Amino acid sequence: MEQNIGFIGCGSMAQAMIGGMLSSELVGPHQVMASANSEKTLQEVQSKFEIETNVDNRVVASDSDILFIAVKPYKYEAVIHEVRQSVRDHTIVVTIAPGVSFEDMEKAFEREVKVVQAMPNTPSLVGAGMSAICPNTKVEDEELESVVHLFKSFGEVEVITESQMDAIPSISGSSPAYVYMMIEAMADGGVRQGLSREQSYRLASQAVLGAAKMVLESGLHPGELKDQVCSPGGATIAAVSQLEKEGFRGTVMSGMESCSEKVKGMGE
Repeated sequence: MEQNIGFIGCGSMAQAMIGGMLSSELVGPHQVMASANSEKTLQEVQSKFEIETNVDNRVVASDSDILFIAVKPYKYEAVIHEVRQSVRDHTIVVTIAPGVSFEDMEKAFEREVKVVQAMPNTPSLVGAGMSAICPNTKVEDEELESVVHLFKSFGEVEVITESQMDAIPSISGSSPAYVYMMIEAMADGGVRQGLSREQSYRLASQAVLGAAKMVLESGLHPGELKDQVCSPGGATIAAVSQLEKEGFRGTVMSGMESCSEKVKGMGE
């Protein structure tokens, strides 16, 4: 049985998810509807994905079996107040904003609602997303499976507990930005040593992609894989040594902590 998928909000994350779903052909354009404040955004989304759009959030809410609320955390209360009477009892509401708890959702809806907290990331657009999701107690196992199946259409999915959700933005939600910075830095290093900008980005990007694939498919500890590249007295261990002196790992972990603290602040 086909399900209707709704999106309230059409920012970059929503578009990444819509693009991933449609590219996988798990859902068709006729099953997806989206709303946004900006007419320009809606025109762009309609042209890009050939889906139905509407400026009225209530129309999207009333027509959706699975409803993604893809707005900024501070807008959640106002949006839910607007659509709460339009959301049907069987509808699964999926939140993708950090810091919005099940308790927050229930208070806003003023009734029990099926809610799934989710944290996807932008590589969903190319079918390589990493999403963490968490259902509340109103979501039945079969319903959770349908949501998991939907998220798997544009990447991998990890089902976690609500207490773990605050950690997810720092490790998979926001982390593509860290990796892009690393690729940019590696490319700058390549250019500095005489490679073209295009060559440098391609070489760095494929190296990062390959390293990640090695971790996922080999089953080996990242430290062991690192050791395999580091020959005694060689160039790689010299680079690793310098990165350690500059606090590479500690800096990444510190950045993640800052991200998590920001997420907790959003919830408050």
